[in-house]
Amino acid sequence: MASKVVVVGSGLVGSLWAYMLKQRGYDVEVYEKRPDPKDLKVPAGRSINLVITSRGLRGLEVAGLLNQILPITVPVYGRCIHPKSGETLFQPYGRDQSECNYSISRWELNKALIAACLQAGVKMFFEHDLESIEVDQKQLDFKTARGPLQINYAHLFATDGAGSIIRKKLAEQHSGEYNAVIDWLDSDYKELQLAANPDGSPALEKNALHIWPRGTHMMMALANNDNSFTMTAYLPKINPPWNFSQIKSEDDVEKLFQSEFADAISLMPNYKKEFIAHPQGKLATVRLSKWVYQDSIAFLGDAAHAIVPFFGQGTNLGFEDCTTLLKLLDDANQDFKFAFEQYNIIQRPNANAIADMALENFVEMRDKVGDAQFQFKKKLESVIEKEFPQYYRSRYGLITYTLVPYHVAQAVGVKQSQLLERLAKNLKSPEDLDLILTKEILEKEFYPWAESLGVQTQSYQPKTN
Repeated sequence: MASKVVVVGSGLVGSLWAYMLKQRGYDVEVYEKRPDPKDLKVPAGRSINLVITSRGLRGLEVAGLLNQILPITVPVYGRCIHPKSGETLFQPYGRDQSECNYSISRWELNKALIAACLQAGVKMFFEHDLESIEVDQKQLDFKTARGPLQINYAHLFATDGAGSIIRKKLAEQHSGEYNAVIDWLDSDYKELQLAANPDGSPALEKNALHIWPRGTHMMMALANNDNSFTMTAYLPKINPPWNFSQIKSEDDVEKLFQSEFADAISLMPNYKKEFIAHPQGKLATVRLSKWVYQDSIAFLGDAAHAIVPFFGQGTNLGFEDCTTLLKLLDDANQDFKFAFEQYNIIQRPNANAIADMALENFVEMRDKVGDAQFQFKKKLESVIEKEFPQYYRSRYGLITYTLVPYHVAQAVGVKQSQLLERLAKNLKSPEDLDLILTKEILEKEFYPWAESLGVQTQSYQPKTN
């Protein structure tokens, strides 16, 4: 099989997809506008950690790379909530410790995937900036340090991120058919660093996602492999009580932290300088009306569906794009037109569903996790899931620990909210739940409906050596 395929963008999804295609025998070329990451240091304030869950694990497993990646991750077993009062509250994610998320540096993961591509023989061209595309001529024009470069392709995969040039040019040349809707979040973020203790131990519980929920704003922390933490502060762009527009000096930063995140100050000696110096990141949801063009172009990852990071599913969704399209190509005996059409039908609803749920989770993490009523329902749900694991799987569990399609998990989540409202009525404690009544409802009403959608409650367990 010698068909030449071109991948534009060597981020996480682009590099994994290029590796998968090379495994199938394709002649793969990858073009990336940035320099080779192995030659660079992590840019300050741009290291965003991510979590790998079931769908991401599946992508790495299919590629045969899981055993290379897991050692550079940190298991995360739940949320550690930091209220203003100073105490902490741990909310476990899974049914037990066999279910966890894996925290990893985006930078380290990208370097590992690119290294795998190079070792497999993928041709990678860095510092090649795409300037234009002639869709019907299957022609790409790049700007390079050596001058202009023009190439042709048989099949093009656009993995060039949320600001995709390919998406923009395709929309210009085929207006009306390819529309991208970009919704900017009203909050931005800044990244800060929390170093390990002098003896090398972590300053916070390493195996938890730490959240400081404050209603209109929040801070989060995820551990790195060296026991440091990447902290991310999310604030509205405008509007009080706290927003980015009012923080102009180190004194302003100090006031913010003294008021809102006081327990973190002693752990972050450079927080004021970092807050002022580091870039202010923006977040958006991108929805594309069509992900494919004939048999020649397909969009994957953020180029097709950028989502906000509050469900930890951006990379997992992108890796699921790869496994979905790969299986479709295999099943269709490499019939690109048919596989592309099916990919657009199958995966686009999933992306729209998790985009919606990620926005919902932003509100949940920012203000609901510290709310007593929210905590009550979470505990009630935990009781139900523990007592009836064969019938009930939380929406969070379906998304992070199974391969149930995102749009199905979204529908199940709506039913679950209604069920929890019904069971919580007049209940003083989650432990007082009427288990006989609950089992009857689950057996006769809830589970038959969920099962009809293809829901399975078992966790996905990847095969590792």
